[in-house]
Amino acid sequence: MDATPDHPRAAGRPSARTALALAGCAAVAYPVLLFFAVRAGPDRSDVLRFVLAALLTALPVALLRRAPLPALALMSVGVFGAATAGPPWEVAYLLVLVNDVAVGHAVATRPRRVAIPAAVMVLGAQIAAAARLGTGRNMFVNTVLVVVLALVAAWGLGHSVRQRREHALALRERVAEQAVTAERLRIARELHDMIAHSIGVIAIQAGMGSRVIDNRPAEARQALRTIEATSRETLAGLRRTLGALRRDEHDPDRLPLEPAPGLAGLDRLAAATLDAGVRVEVRRSGEPAGGGPLPADLDLAAFRIVQEALTNVVRHAHTGECLVTVDQRDGELSVEITDEGRGGLGTGAGYGIAGMRERVALLDGRFSAGPRPEGGFRVAARLPVPIAASNTPAEGAR
Repeated sequence: MDATPDHPRAAGRPSARTALALAGCAAVAYPVLLFFAVRAGPDRSDVLRFVLAALLTALPVALLRRAPLPALALMSVGVFGAATAGPPWEVAYLLVLVNDVAVGHAVATRPRRVAIPAAVMVLGAQIAAAARLGTGRNMFVNTVLVVVLALVAAWGLGHSVRQRREHALALRERVAEQAVTAERLRIARELHDMIAHSIGVIAIQAGMGSRVIDNRPAEARQALRTIEATSRETLAGLRRTLGALRRDEHDPDRLPLEPAPGLAGLDRLAAATLDAGVRVEVRRSGEPAGGGPLPADLDLAAFRIVQEALTNVVRHAHTGECLVTVDQRDGELSVEITDEGRGGLGTGAGYGIAGMRERVALLDGRFSAGPRPEGGFRVAARLPVPIAASNTPAEGAR
């Protein structure tokens, strides 16, 4: 019977253990090989000893990444062993540099409980090596000073690298959180603006139908038809929104999304508002520069602002009519909704005004909403139209 690992990770464990064992053997051999390398060569050639020492520094690198403290302990032993063999100054400085770089790596990648013992161990080995060389008291003091300064510099460099990495990680996490928050707010605005108007129409039609069902059954049937049509339209919008959220960008078989609503649908919106008991007059003025269409996000934002403002008129204004003015000129789209009702939003205003203000702010526009001095309520938004969109020629002009 074949021995098949039960878990897919089990197949990778022996190779990882083998690699760790090989790295440990190489690191253990490093001090011995370094000692003989310092004593090698005809007439103990300084160039040969430097080259051999430089090549041997690669042996503990693999273990340094997996187990920094054992690796640094073996490297410290190697430094002291090399000092007993009387290395030339080039080799001595090379070993000090390699050990300091290893400490800097530990500071940059490991917690303090690992970095501090590593630095103390390396510093102790280097001081012991300086004492073993026996170069005189003044030279010993100067050597220790150089060793300490070099190790402090390595620590500072490693700490700086660690701080930059942690700062970059914090920035990435913050950007990710902001993106999630922005997307959540966008979905909330879209669902609110899409559903609030329809629910308002349905509530009004249902109330009217229940009042007239006995005396005027024809009007009640018309109210039910309006409720049915509004409900179907809302369900279609929900499916479109949920489909946009659930779609897989990498799925080649995914269906294209339906176009998002825009200012071209104001007449249909006005008709739905009329079913709720408010007659909407739509006035359009100005022409887009170049005759090009509005950007999709701008068109959708303007439509949702009008839709939410009409929802507030239906629910709070207690008036039978309102005016919607749309004007586009001089690189700016202006949308204004006014009524002559009570001029307030009542206690249940909800998130409508805040959502409209957020939409306008995301497009670098200006927004105002409040009672009119002559009575009623006014919602106004001014949205800058990008130059590229304004200058896009119409399809028929091509």
